Amino acid sequence: MQIEGRNPVREALQSAGQISKLWIAKGTRDLQPLIDAARERGIALRFVERRELDRVSRSGRHQGVIAWAEEFRYASLDDILTRARESGRPLFLILLDGIEDPHNLGSILRVAECCGAHGVVLPSRRSASVNETVLKVSAGAAMHVPVAQVGNLNDAIRMLQEEFVRVLCADMDGDDLYACDLSGDLAIVIGSEGEGVRPLTRKLCDGAVSIPQFGKVNSLNASVACGILCYETVRRRVAPQS
Repeated sequence: MQIEGRNPVREALQSAGQISKLWIAKGTRDLQPLIDAARERGIALRFVERRELDRVSRSGRHQGVIAWAEEFRYASLDDILTRARESGRPLFLILLDGIEDPHNLGSILRVAECCGAHGVVLPSRRSASVNETVLKVSAGAAMHVPVAQVGNLNDAIRMLQEEFVRVLCADMDGDDLYACDLSGDLAIVIGSEGEGVRPLTRKLCDGAVSIPQFGKVNSLNASVACGILCYETVRRRVAPQS
């Protein structure tokens, strides 16, 4: 996997992932911390002309640094649940149904990491996977938040419910977000912008929540909606009396 850009490379160096080599453009400033981290970990380091990075860059926005690492390692849902129980905090998961745009997935992973979600669950089909674009858009957050890839999202929901996790989905016809109970172990399902959460998945959930909207556009970008839902959950948990 090719990782481009200062933030994604920095986060990759700080994670447990295995980086095989790092290329840095000659004369690039402010990259000494990355150089030091690479040397400390024994990573093959090469200083090259910027045109060499331009030649191999896939994004065109390498910012003077490209790293090569092993393919992204997905966590298992069991592992995520175990880590969540060990954290001592109420479980909070984000489940994705039909998010096929890697830019949306990258943004959602960034939200998930920043808000302290225990993990993100996505299906192996009809979904973007974690690739170089996702890593870039997530600003490296994908290297820190556990991501589980499951064969069937509905089976994952049933498993969570057996563990007494309440599963809510985002739906325009759901209950007002600001009046919903978001306490306890919770998983929120985010659907695609075009189709939303699939009908069978919505029926399987314990309830649905909607974000009040007052403009003329009738839907929010999936990652924006995810951010609103996540941080309302965080607000309730940080200041439950408000």
